[in-house]
Amino acid sequence: MGGIGLEHHQSSENGVKPTYFTAWEEHARGRDLLAHEYVHSWNGKFRRPADLWTPDYNVPMRGSLLWVYEGQTQYWGKVLAARAGFHSKQQALDALAYVAAIFDYRVGREWRALKDTTNDPVASMRRPHPWRSWGRSEDYYSEGQLIWLDADTLIREMSGGEKSLDDFARTFFGINDGSFVPVTYTFDDVVEALNSVQVYDWATFLSDRLNGHGQGAPLDGIRRGGYELVFTATPSEYFAGSEASREETDLTFSVGMVISAEGVVTAVQWEGPAFNEGLTVGNEIIAINEVAFDVDHLKRAITGAKQAGAAIDMLIKDDDRYRTISIEYRGGLRYPHLVRQGSEPAYLDLIFAPKD
Repeated sequence: MGGIGLEHHQSSENGVKPTYFTAWEEHARGRDLLAHEYVHSWNGKFRRPADLWTPDYNVPMRGSLLWVYEGQTQYWGKVLAARAGFHSKQQALDALAYVAAIFDYRVGREWRALKDTTNDPVASMRRPHPWRSWGRSEDYYSEGQLIWLDADTLIREMSGGEKSLDDFARTFFGINDGSFVPVTYTFDDVVEALNSVQVYDWATFLSDRLNGHGQGAPLDGIRRGGYELVFTATPSEYFAGSEASREETDLTFSVGMVISAEGVVTAVQWEGPAFNEGLTVGNEIIAINEVAFDVDHLKRAITGAKQAGAAIDMLIKDDDRYRTISIEYRGGLRYPHLVRQGSEPAYLDLIFAPKD
């Protein structure tokens, strides 16, 4: 029964693994669940997108504002989890590094705008996505998180630290105290509320990020927040814990694939090194450099290829056929981290700090 998080207007349904509290250090990846669903009581249920409120079941719901409904809730869920002590500041930074890296590698941004992904709940109904890096999915959740971080740090910068997205939340969600009657909103209402906190061309700010194309995730919030996304050969504790929780090895940022403990490919990065050799979801890695598959052996081979300049040879099982491929990759293991920049107080440190 574990694993579900479902918002309700005055309560929420949250299913976690039996060891959620007793094996606390093993479940950092899912610790923002309670904060996320708690926020939904305000963002999504009380303040509700106008096209997600319908008078009856004959009128279809539309998700054009899911980047607020889910994107800002994703942002607040991560922030409140840190402020409440569910995540340490380092874990919050490491989680953000992973999100930033994933969407910086999301090559599908070249053709598909973020706003279009709000159609995914209807178009794909959460079926498996073998080529998510190209086709995109419900990216309004976590790319939306990056957009709202961008907005928060911009408000802080323009106001000299006097205002923040906290003030937007107080203005936008903190109305009609004691009432549970839903209050709908439109894009223009969001812009108006942002301007009430800090005057800026928020309509263009949001439209550019929702409708834009091209490479690279919206990382201005991280840079403005006092940090920089970098990659090292060692995973963070959060990243390693996430791999253990999913029972997978994530090599997205090196050879461009995710694999199970048995060597079955579960995801492939579009136009990455593995993709270029024809690997796809469901393929099984039998051997690496003529030695039987083992996760640690694969990691050593990736490191060795960087040092020796040799290709990584793999024996692949594809249904009932076998083939040998050579992956031309010499960049070594790469894992995302956020590194502090500058000496001034960092907005990200303030955002994740506990508040009264």
